[in-house]
Amino acid sequence: MFTYKKCSHPGCAHFAISDFDSNGNLIENGDFCYAHTSEKEAVQQKIYDYINSHDKIIGLNASGLTFTNIDLTDKKFYGCNLSHCLFSGLKAKDVRFRISNLSFSVFTDCNFLESRIVFSSYAGAKFSHVLFTGSDMLQNNFCGISSFQSSFDDSDLYSSYFIGAKLINTSFRNCNIKETVFYEITQQNVSFRQSNTNAAIFDKRGSALFTGLEELNVPRGVQKGPGL
Repeated sequence: MFTYKKCSHPGCAHFAISDFDSNGNLIENGDFCYAHTSEKEAVQQKIYDYINSHDKIIGLNASGLTFTNIDLTDKKFYGCNLSHCLFSGLKAKDVRFRISNLSFSVFTDCNFLESRIVFSSYAGAKFSHVLFTGSDMLQNNFCGISSFQSSFDDSDLYSSYFIGAKLINTSFRNCNIKETVFYEITQQNVSFRQSNTNAAIFDKRGSALFTGLEELNVPRGVQKGPGL
């Protein structure tokens, strides 16, 4: 398991931002979360430098930081905390996230093409003009996300959760959504064309695959794919 130290500021329940030794190596014990760090620019630059100089990043806590026009192509993140961050203009083709937390972060004009993201959380995140096209995104938490003009096309979303998601002009074309849960979503102009919608779960009655029904009775607000 990856562990983080609590912020040293009295009464703060957040985790301390990651710190580094004199050689630039990640050390376990930071002192303050980003909000309570006095030298925010210096701390942020250290984290930028560390990410740029490493292909594999393990146990990094960068919660609350802003990442603008950064290239994360081929980077691998394991057990990292990137929650409450702002990602803008990100290039991240073939990036890897495993057991990482990106909850409540904001993503605008980002490219995650052909990435592999597993056992990770985007709960409460906001996506605007974000591309996950051609990615493997297995058993992830997308509950409560807001997605605008974004694409999950040609991706494997096996057993992920989109409970309570708000999906606007968002595409799930040609996706594997077997055992993917879409309870109580709000949607406008959402396409599941050529995806295996019979194997997904749109309400608590289950999917057509598991109930033996030939056609899923999709509740109001969920767009039927062409196979339904």
